[in-house]
Amino acid sequence: MKKYIVTAVFSLFSMIFVSAQSKSNPQVSKLYKNYIAIKTALASDDADKTSKAASEFIKTASTIDYKVVSEGNLTILKKDATAISEARSINTQRETFLNLSDNMIALTKQFKLSEKPIFVQYCPMADGSWLSDEKQIVNPYYGSKMLSCGNVKTEIN
Repeated sequence: MKKYIVTAVFSLFSMIFVSAQSKSNPQVSKLYKNYIAIKTALASDDADKTSKAASEFIKTASTIDYKVVSEGNLTILKKDATAISEARSINTQRETFLNLSDNMIALTKQFKLSEKPIFVQYCPMADGSWLSDEKQIVNPYYGSKMLSCGNVKTEIN
């Protein structure tokens, strides 16, 4: 009997995880695209482009209903994006991108952000992860200095 209860509880948690991860929302997907724009700008060592991409991220985050993503989560995402947007130093932007990436990775556990696979990549030198829409490593933490440093940790479908 105990075995059946454990199996039932495990099955229930599995179903909750699968259904939560399959939630889709166009504004949250747009937020992911804005995040990718920030990552791409950082990888190309362009602080101005990074600031502009972060501003777009903030605009998109401001349109998301608190019933979709909690107010606390949106506040943290907007705070990180604001710090990136206001920073003029690429190094400062990259430091804040660590936090933004961690929070966006957490969002992938709640939402299906893209129809294509999403790759969680990791740079041991920066001790940080980020999301990518391609398998090839294009490191946002070091840009042209170490563009291919890192590896794919996980693939999310």
